[in-house]
Amino acid sequence: MALKRHISYQWRLFIPLITTIWALIIGMALWQAEKERNYQADKLRAQLSLINDRIIDAYKTEINPQSYFKFVSTSFQKMPEYEQIRISVYKDENLIYNIGEIVSLSDEEILHDAGLTVSPGESDLEASESSGHNSEYFYYKATTSDDGRLEVLTVVPVNELLRKASLPDPKIWVVVVLIAIVLTVLSYYTTRYLGTNVKILRDFAINSANDRNYKPDLSKIPHDELGDITRQIARLHNNLTQALENTKREHDVALHAMNEKARLKRQLTNNINHELKTPVGVIKGYLDTIVDNPDMGPAARERFITKAQEHVNRLVNLMNDVSSLTRLDEGSSIINTEPIDFHDVVYSVISDCTESGMLGNLSFAYDIPLNCRINGNFNLLTGMLSNLVKNANIHSKGTECGIKLVGEDDKFYTFAFYDNGIGVSQEHIPHLFDRFYRVDSGRSRKAGGTGLGLSIVQNTVLAHGGTIVISNRPEGGLQFTFTLPKAHQ
Repeated sequence: MALKRHISYQWRLFIPLITTIWALIIGMALWQAEKERNYQADKLRAQLSLINDRIIDAYKTEINPQSYFKFVSTSFQKMPEYEQIRISVYKDENLIYNIGEIVSLSDEEILHDAGLTVSPGESDLEASESSGHNSEYFYYKATTSDDGRLEVLTVVPVNELLRKASLPDPKIWVVVVLIAIVLTVLSYYTTRYLGTNVKILRDFAINSANDRNYKPDLSKIPHDELGDITRQIARLHNNLTQALENTKREHDVALHAMNEKARLKRQLTNNINHELKTPVGVIKGYLDTIVDNPDMGPAARERFITKAQEHVNRLVNLMNDVSSLTRLDEGSSIINTEPIDFHDVVYSVISDCTESGMLGNLSFAYDIPLNCRINGNFNLLTGMLSNLVKNANIHSKGTECGIKLVGEDDKFYTFAFYDNGIGVSQEHIPHLFDRFYRVDSGRSRKAGGTGLGLSIVQNTVLAHGGTIVISNRPEGGLQFTFTLPKAHQ
């Protein structure tokens, strides 16, 4: 079936092509024959006009035209096309000279000066009438002297002349036939080659339409112009297939991200619900105890109220952290940023932490150059550094924390926040940014931590277009290495 289809492609191309070639060759031959006939006819008219004019000129100059008649008889009649030439000269309607049969034209033909006729003489007219049709054409030329006394009538049969003129030289026919044969052979192999490429294209189109994952074997495609086109189409098909696969993969990734985001929201809701139960339960217990014991002593009442107040503060901190985290999750792509000096941000955090006692027993060192301008949100960055300081104070068990500039490139500054504490076990490091994740949950809750501080730190950096990683320092303690975008003018 494939072979028959391939042959049909070839002949669909070959037959119209070779028909067109032969039609052109035959048309050119006919055109050349017509051109040759017209040339011979024009040549004949010019020659007859020249003969008549010479006779008229001899009459005008009173020269005896016998010598010219003799020249016509001995020279012109030796040429095949003029061997049957007839010339009749009339003076005052009387025949005075004649070559060949007498020429007798009608008044209308003489009035037209020149043209074709079938009966230039009485014998021709009788032959035409006896045969019942025009057997031969003659070209005539009639010329009258200026005084109207002399008429020169000249005729030549043109059928044989024009027939010979329409037949090209046999050598030309040989050349034409050879050219036609060569073109036929070339057309055959050309259409065979085209048919092969058409078959390849058709098979490719059918296979790619039926099988979306079809990938053609490019090594079987010819290395020529059509093959290059076929390969380009195949590459476009492969690229389109790959693009569809990438789109599907991206869709799956996006769907997974949406599902993961929904899962994290559910997990966050459950965790918040769980985290709220403890302080609310404790606060309710203390308040119920105070209400149920109106005779409670002042010292005990103050102690219960103080404990309840501590858990209320913890509850407020938890709500504030949840609010910050939600704002970063939902509006990370639209946070307002502006060029700010990161040195000023660090200095402001140090001042606030020192005055509020957030540093505890830690000392704070920083190495940030002046005019270290970044593109950021002052309040978010202040909150991020405050969470890092609070985390170091609660968990590091060290004596010092600090921040320094450790590198830069064309787009980002790289900073490191560190402490000299005990660090954490390696298995905990991948989870430190998880929400409500605690290395030591009991101690963290006693210290008032909400479990969301480092998640807020990570989301703040990501919202600014940076990155952040955690590692243990060789000399002890944790290090948070993060990048922030430079503020370009």
